[in-house]
Amino acid sequence: MSSEDLEKYEAEMELQLYREYRDVVGLFSYVVETERRFYLTNHVDLQPRSTENGEMYFEVTMQDAWVWDMYRPARFVKNVRVVTFKDVNVEEITKADLEVPSTGRPDTED
Repeated sequence: MSSEDLEKYEAEMELQLYREYRDVVGLFSYVVETERRFYLTNHVDLQPRSTENGEMYFEVTMQDAWVWDMYRPARFVKNVRVVTFKDVNVEEITKADLEVPSTGRPDTED
């Protein structure tokens, strides 16, 4: 397999993953982004923790999540637990953000 074939394959997989994301995003309430992964979930618990020497880390647990990872054969995950010393971003999805804008011509005054 040439490097060009590999790039084409990865581009097709990324497009397929985006289409799957577009189809499922409306089923979830939260977006969770860690250093390594991007998740959609309805149940997220983020707990700041500290080590014995005072370093801060985060423990994130999610239930019934979808994970953005084109190399996983199954992207729906029943339970996820992430422990990280890096930033974690949790955002609530507003359903208005998911509405597709109309493609029709804007109203004009006569």
